Amino acid sequence: MTVEVGPVLLPSELGRAVLSAIRAGNPAVRVWDRGAYLRVLSPGRCAVTRAAIEEALGRAFALPADLELCMASFKGRLSVDTERAIWEAAEP
Repeated sequence: MTVEVGPVLLPSELGRAVLSAIRAGNPAVRVWDRGAYLRVLSPGRCAVTRAAIEEALGRAFALPADLELCMASFKGRLSVDTERAIWEAAEP
């Protein structure tokens, strides 16, 4: 069974732009809109680039700072730098 990973986003302008960029680059992603948050899950790996977020948002997006503003939590191991964020299943 594949472990699902991904962020829990706030339903803000930033959060919805991150979600849009994630959906564009991760076709197997599933999203649960719980009103107060958006749970994003992808099998094994979920990745998003700053450029994809900026395209969805229509303006500059600073990684990791802006991601921290719209991500309440996450599942998996998060690797983030100024160009991309990647959530992966933790190794056993």
